[in-house]
Amino acid sequence: MSVERFVFVFAGFMVMFSLALGVEASPIFHSVNWLWFTAFVGANLFQTGFTGFCPLAIILKKVGLKPGCAF
Repeated sequence: MSVERFVFVFAGFMVMFSLALGVEASPIFHSVNWLWFTAFVGANLFQTGFTGFCPLAIILKKVGLKPGCAF
């Protein structure tokens, strides 16, 4: 798996998980404050699209995942 694919999978999982924790209709609801984390992940993806800077991608490269063309 390349760095890009892992970043997309991880970000998607974090968005879905934080929504599940933050939406009152969810069976695993904890607090509406989890929606702030959802906004943080979205903002990070947004700035990564413009700048190409992604902290997770840097960590994954150091761990040894093969980089793709985006990062």
